[in-house]
Amino acid sequence: MAAISSPSLYAVEKNDSLEQVMTEVEVVGNRAQTSTPIAFTNLSRKQISAKNTGRDMTFILQSTPSVVTTSDAGMGIGYTSMRVRGTDATRINVTANGIPVNDAESHSLYWVNMPDLASSVNSIQVQRGVGTSTVGAGAFGASVNMLTGEPSSEPYLILSGGYGSYKTNREMIHIGSGRFLKHWSFDLRLSHIGSDGYIERATSRLRSLYTQLSYVDDSNLFKIIVFGGHEKTYHAWNYASREEMEKYGRRYNSCGYMYTDENGVRHYYDNQTDHYTQFNYQAHFSHRFSPSLALKMAAHFTKGDGYYQEYKRNRYLIEYRLSDDYNATADLIRRKSMDNGFGGGLFSLDYKADNFNLSLGGALNHYVGNHFGKVLWANDHLPEGSNFEYYRNKGKKTDGSIYVRGEWQPIGSVNLFADMQYRHINYKIYGPTDKYDWTALDFQQMNVNDNFDFFNPKAGMSWQINRKNRVYASVGVAHKEPTRNNYTDGHLSQAPRAESLIDYEAGYSVVGSWFNLGANLYFMNYKDQLVLTGELNEIGEPLADNVPSSYRAGIELTGALRLGDFEWNTAATFSRNKIRDFVEVLYENESASGEKIVTPLGDTNIAFSPNIVVNNSFAYTWKGFRASLSSHYVSKQYMSNMDCPDHILKAYFFSDFDLTYKFRFRFLKDAEIGATVFNVFNAKYETNGYAGSGFYFDEGKPVRYNYAGYAAQAPANFLIHLSLRFL
Repeated sequence: MAAISSPSLYAVEKNDSLEQVMTEVEVVGNRAQTSTPIAFTNLSRKQISAKNTGRDMTFILQSTPSVVTTSDAGMGIGYTSMRVRGTDATRINVTANGIPVNDAESHSLYWVNMPDLASSVNSIQVQRGVGTSTVGAGAFGASVNMLTGEPSSEPYLILSGGYGSYKTNREMIHIGSGRFLKHWSFDLRLSHIGSDGYIERATSRLRSLYTQLSYVDDSNLFKIIVFGGHEKTYHAWNYASREEMEKYGRRYNSCGYMYTDENGVRHYYDNQTDHYTQFNYQAHFSHRFSPSLALKMAAHFTKGDGYYQEYKRNRYLIEYRLSDDYNATADLIRRKSMDNGFGGGLFSLDYKADNFNLSLGGALNHYVGNHFGKVLWANDHLPEGSNFEYYRNKGKKTDGSIYVRGEWQPIGSVNLFADMQYRHINYKIYGPTDKYDWTALDFQQMNVNDNFDFFNPKAGMSWQINRKNRVYASVGVAHKEPTRNNYTDGHLSQAPRAESLIDYEAGYSVVGSWFNLGANLYFMNYKDQLVLTGELNEIGEPLADNVPSSYRAGIELTGALRLGDFEWNTAATFSRNKIRDFVEVLYENESASGEKIVTPLGDTNIAFSPNIVVNNSFAYTWKGFRASLSSHYVSKQYMSNMDCPDHILKAYFFSDFDLTYKFRFRFLKDAEIGATVFNVFNAKYETNGYAGSGFYFDEGKPVRYNYAGYAAQAPANFLIHLSLRFL
């Protein structure tokens, strides 16, 4: 899929609307252009809409190079995630209108907290590798930059909905005022998405809102944007072993298991659920001083509040402050809660001349997160009253960055690129966590106050050889501070170290009137990458430790063909992803107090990093009908870093077929009805999982055991969708 070039900055054509002109002010300062020597893919509003049937944003992006998606419920609704070049969600920096939406502590992004956001997104740019500083300070392998809808000059009303397998349903209303009082406009979207999920009890009930108030004139654009929603999902993150699938079926879900009665019927806790409400508040201001100079500023605040609760069987009561007896156990129901706020501001000053672009920008953000847990029921072991709180801790994070980025064409069509960023982070965690330290006979106490200072330079060159052919090369440096889990799950006496990355990229593209082809070579060289080693910390939790040296290297191939009404798009990645001189650590019965075996394994594969990823699509349009077939192949991958055969996630291939008809009817401006069959060839496959190993002694000799769980995906299933646009 080729990159789509943006129009010249601030170039005003006679037919351009004010909205289009000022939107260009936003786009160019934030995003890579065709002259920027990095690997990126743009998705237009039309491309997003064609795939937007209610599934999470990750499944809209899965057609882009090197992207692999996962879904806990097996349907693409609820908890989903994606990886880019094997890089997981904690290393993918996601911004909405230039504002970061990743969680400041976990670094991950929970798309389930922003359901149906795709219905309000106007365009997306996915940058692979280090990327540019203008799409977020924290990118460490990939970034996703979303721009939400631009103000509409005409009023509209859109109603859309869908219904499909496993009681999947979607309802959406989207209204816009058009321009009023010459310069103002208002947009509102309300959505509901529900599904019972493919996995047993993996229900999702999602509600979301997006609203935007805009002012635009010849030189100014002002927006107030609010988006977010509420999610309620039943847990489906335990996955299932092969043995469990054979015994109970592929839809088996152990989450919430309570007991098996005398008739062999398994009983589950009804409220094994995750509840979370999150709203993002943004205020944007853009001013065009001249055809060459523009200023953008934004302020933001994100409020998150929620919990998950679960039934826990046969738990030690001392781990919940309910007893001083180390042997006392009981079944109980616990609730883990979060209450957090994230706010800040950013700016950029963008200058453009005929052969020179320069951007100066920066951001300052602050996060406060409260983490606490309560026991709701403990089989008569609770003190008087209810909602007994057994731990509480707080995280605080201040993140400031400043960058300068420039592009210069010294001769002809040669473009030189430089980008320098300085970033400072202060991260604090204090208070007891939910983890009981049996070595100290007390709860794990956190007293973290760490500072990180990163300098991230980038440089490159591109050459537009002629109208069709272009080559580029770049090198970039990135650093990443540890996540909250790296502290809470790490050694109590040893702080995790920051990771660093040097990313080398080189590419070639040819663009014709009816086709385009591209190739991008990359080598991502890591120092101190944090990976699971098999080692345990003092309280028996799996430990992500810094490995001295690792790399990801590969080639990304893209192609597109358009012949009349026929379209073909393809993207293939071939890669090697290795840890150099990996050392495996195994524990007796996976207990930190037991014996351990340390085994040097040499170079091993990085977990969840397939060597081959291929995305392909065919589409044909005829008299309002559009038929498309998209296919995805992912080669085998390991779910640990040990190259253990029992930890393999098998290769898989699946295809989705969509048939849509667009038409107009009386009072309708346009309408669309269609049906999508997901996994049309009924493949049985899994996209995610977990794996581990341990050993026990038999007649004095250690015997290794391995285990794994898998996230099964739905067989062939359908969704019928309808969209009506009025006015």
